[in-house]
Amino acid sequence: MAMPQATMELRPLGNTGLKVSAVGFGASPLGSVFGPVAEADAVATVREAFRLGINFFDTSPYYGGTLSEKMLGKALKALQVPRSDYIVATKCGRYKEGFDFSAERVTKSIDESLERLQLDYVDILHCHDIEFGSLDQIVSETIPALQKLKQEGKTRFIGITGLPLDIFTYVLDRVPPGTVDVILSYCHYGVNDSTVLDLLPYLKSKGVGVISASPLSMGLLTEQGPPEWHPASPELKSACKAAVAHCKSKDKKITKLALQYSLANKEISSVLVGMSSVSQVEENVAAVTELDGLGIDQETLSEVEAILEPVKNLTWPSGIQQN
Repeated sequence: MAMPQATMELRPLGNTGLKVSAVGFGASPLGSVFGPVAEADAVATVREAFRLGINFFDTSPYYGGTLSEKMLGKALKALQVPRSDYIVATKCGRYKEGFDFSAERVTKSIDESLERLQLDYVDILHCHDIEFGSLDQIVSETIPALQKLKQEGKTRFIGITGLPLDIFTYVLDRVPPGTVDVILSYCHYGVNDSTVLDLLPYLKSKGVGVISASPLSMGLLTEQGPPEWHPASPELKSACKAAVAHCKSKDKKITKLALQYSLANKEISSVLVGMSSVSQVEENVAAVTELDGLGIDQETLSEVEAILEPVKNLTWPSGIQQN
């Protein structure tokens, strides 16, 4: 197969030496989390993403109860390209059965993930949603276990993920410099919530790469609206609904605007977007291409920001969420 077309900007990820595509491929939908996805569609979606220059793929054993990893593994194998041509992140500690950040479980977890992904190693292994465990256990037990896995060559880099931003500083202040390479934050860098900005100088000082997920705030900024389980307040949901309606009245897509807003900040290495169809891939890549060429629609963005101003940076407590 031919090499991917270089249509996607690649950005450095902290001190890792990795260069990740500005848009990352969020593979949770491949686990049929948001509706069934056939294997042939998963393979075609990953193939098109890779062809258009997306080189970063993110999954977890939690997504679809291991189905996402299996589907992504099959799709990556079908590419028939050198392993070094793509970057894969998976996670440990969160499973369909619940949370387990013990050294024993995460050590077993990576072997299971590698088998499902049909890979010899992953590029990044994240502790998944660490606010649901003991942060002190993460520091004293989980991360040292991941360091051993790094020495064994099963992962190249170590990351942590979660919703509350203070979990990142808590852990990073308590582990030796350079121990954690990457953080994955979600729902905190979008048009309605940009609170991760306050953390960027700190993360840069630690040499930690930043991945941001869910620029659409888990469905708040979509025409379909958020799923029923969405933990946002009625006030936040209502304001986002008004912003969506405003864009629609102007024949503009809020999803494109929201993605471009997140992509415009180059301090964030990659913006993860869930994808499960070729058309979604093409739409996301087109948003990047347009941003690079024409720039963002400043007029509509200003109008949307005005609508969202009363709820700006209104987040929700980290409860049960399905990221």
